Amino acid sequence: MTAHAPLLAIDGLHVSADGTPILRGVDLEVGEGALHVLMGPNGSGKSTLAAALMGRPGYTVTEGTMRFKGDDLNALPADERSVRGLFLGFQYPEEIPGVTVLSFLRRAIGARKDFDISVLEVRLDLMEWMERLGI
Repeated sequence: MTAHAPLLAIDGLHVSADGTPILRGVDLEVGEGALHVLMGPNGSGKSTLAAALMGRPGYTVTEGTMRFKGDDLNALPADERSVRGLFLGFQYPEEIPGVTVLSFLRRAIGARKDFDISVLEVRLDLMEWMERLGI
């Protein structure tokens, strides 16, 4: 990624869900460290955009481009997108009985970095990020 390239660049994106056109020409640039919020009524395409970004089956990019850190997302399978740092945070995440958030994060970070990370390291990183974000 060049110094001036956006972290995420979407240009003229058209997406169909199960053959039905949903998105028709979405353009979006998100710079490193920037925060963007997508708002709109039900059916306006927010979830379709998220599904297309993540490579969810049933959602087809019919036109346009999506680039993350300079990489063409259309050329990457879903698991490669997540390994490169693209993920979704859910508004109402599912609770899995017996699995703590800390344990879940430890496994996710370990899988992404391809080495085991201690619970203490995850906890310290989490506390640092909570302080930085004011939560």
